[in-house]
Amino acid sequence: MQLRNKQDFWSGVMFVVLGAAFALGATNYSMGTAARMGPGYFPFWLGVCLAVLGAVVAISALKEKAEETEVERFDFRILGIIVGSVIFAGVVLNALGVYITVFLLVAISSLASHEFNWKVAVATGLFLVLFVWLAFIKGLGLVFPLWPSFLGN
Repeated sequence: MQLRNKQDFWSGVMFVVLGAAFALGATNYSMGTAARMGPGYFPFWLGVCLAVLGAVVAISALKEKAEETEVERFDFRILGIIVGSVIFAGVVLNALGVYITVFLLVAISSLASHEFNWKVAVATGLFLVLFVWLAFIKGLGLVFPLWPSFLGN
């Protein structure tokens, strides 16, 4: 077997390592059962699924039918934009509220794309704000500051 698709192979290896780390870390919590899940149950099985998915991707990169690719140089600018936007969102969440923070997170992290488009970033940001409202605020009933604190909510 020859390594044909280096991007898929190394992505798969990364997923295996991250999945195994999450599954291993989840064993520090009570697992419970499928009927009565403990705090470690979901992260454990999510980590296992991620590791299995990574193994499938890595193994498929070794097949003869795999598209031949090379790994390009690592772009630290993109990493900085994405990690920086997540850190920024964590810092300003209480001050700006979840709606503005989620929108800004999408807009700022979209700058990391080589095919950046403001219309797509705005549409994606608005969709994700709606999704957060439906899933987390309405669906799960989580309590977040929704709007900026200076508006007096």
